[in-house]
Amino acid sequence: MFSSVKYLLVLLLLLLFFTAYNYSLYTNQSDYGTIRLSEKALQGEKHWRENNCNACHQLYGLGGYLGPDLTNVYSFRKNDGNYLKAMFNSGVKAMPRFDFNETEKEELLQFLMEVDQTGNYPNTEATIKPDGWVKVQYKKETYEH
Repeated sequence: MFSSVKYLLVLLLLLLFFTAYNYSLYTNQSDYGTIRLSEKALQGEKHWRENNCNACHQLYGLGGYLGPDLTNVYSFRKNDGNYLKAMFNSGVKAMPRFDFNETEKEELLQFLMEVDQTGNYPNTEATIKPDGWVKVQYKKETYEH
């Protein structure tokens, strides 16, 4: 039977492992999954945030539910930037009217185009491996996590 000192040592050892694991997990400087946007797309993202587009629309399944997920809208519209730019201002029934100028529309379009290039959402080709890891096929690369 363990004495109380042995229980304390086991507890301290577990705490040490937990601390070391969390330190390594949260201080990892890997840029895996980081999306780098062009300056023009960053301006488009700024317009997206300032006009609260995510209140109604989603990117990667995150956001509002009133409008459609726009992760791959550029591909779905067959790369028709003119249609999307028209939608930015006129919208449809429930979408408010915006007064974006041509530069702002180009920046929003660039943002959605670069988001579209990051992969497909939802990714129906993702598979779960027997060890629990998910194998995801993006448009250009395969990641396992």
